Amino acid sequence: GAGEGNKQAMRAIVESGEVPGLLAYRGDEPVGWCSIAPRERYPRLGRSRVLKPIDDQQVWSVVCFYVARRHRGQGLMETLLRAALDYARSQGATIVEGYPRDAAATPVADISAYTGVATVFQRVGFVECARRSPVRPIMRCYL
Repeated sequence: GAGEGNKQAMRAIVESGEVPGLLAYRGDEPVGWCSIAPRERYPRLGRSRVLKPIDDQQVWSVVCFYVARRHRGQGLMETLLRAALDYARSQGATIVEGYPRDAAATPVADISAYTGVATVFQRVGFVECARRSPVRPIMRCYL
């Protein structure tokens, strides 16, 4: 989806009481976003040959980041990822998965980093558990 359809879908999720992710603020200004939810809330993952489940463990997934352009390069992705782990832990999660780009395999442009960058996931404690694509590892953090 795109545009207005996405806005309406997100509005419906929020109005339902579901928490679809976390926002980062600098003062009163929203500067970043990170999705975090149980994996089953992201049905496209199950249909992907690259990101399909690696086992039957109950996991939460981080699938998307956004950092406002003028705030990039300041560590917000790592801050958001750490906050996502804290939130998932507070909700009873024991495993959190991410599907970042591996910048060592190929340079990562800003537009491609929306799923995160593997080195940031590693710094936060994620380990690679599977790789079905040269540039897209499946990484887990065990809480």
